[in-house]
Amino acid sequence: MTTSQTEDLMREILRKEAEAILNIPVSDAYSKAVDLIVEHVNRRGGKLITSGMGKAGQIAMNIATTFCSTGTPAVFLHPSEAQHGDLGIIQRNDLLLLLSNSGRTREIVELVDLARNLNPSIPIIVITGNPQSLLAGAGDVTLLTGGSPEVCPLGLTPTTSTTMMTVMGDVLVVATMKAIGFTKEEYAKRHHGGYLGEKSRKKD
Repeated sequence: MTTSQTEDLMREILRKEAEAILNIPVSDAYSKAVDLIVEHVNRRGGKLITSGMGKAGQIAMNIATTFCSTGTPAVFLHPSEAQHGDLGIIQRNDLLLLLSNSGRTREIVELVDLARNLNPSIPIIVITGNPQSLLAGAGDVTLLTGGSPEVCPLGLTPTTSTTMMTVMGDVLVVATMKAIGFTKEEYAKRHHGGYLGEKSRKKD
């Protein structure tokens, strides 16, 4: 590709992904999800358990680590490893955040049944692009991506969908931070090293 072609492609991808983000449905489901997180984790002392398979799993892992650094204990549970004993990480007052663009990912759908067999009352928050899926119907709260097509030229590789999931995770994190009144001082306690740790300890 020529430089001009590459630049045109870049502009097209940026435009499509930006449009996809702006088309994420805004609903009261976000308030309900944040209320569940605050109640179960920040008030009852449970933790948020995120899960996803493949690329969605990488986003779920990132969401968990971001929650941890901002005052809400969270951990990533690999859905396949959950079937081999790691499901035991679930404790009283925990809740699940499950990611699957198709809403049909076998390991994630199975995780719903496994988790509820262990703890029938565990709340489940779902992020998916398929409102008609089994996973969407299983969530106590379901957040929809809007289903914008992938920018991948094959229409297969998770690209746009993972961008939307990342942004939706950011919305949950920031809204939860505001709900619990998370401060710069509290951030510093959890982030000692590196530039961000140093910045968080500086006086305004």
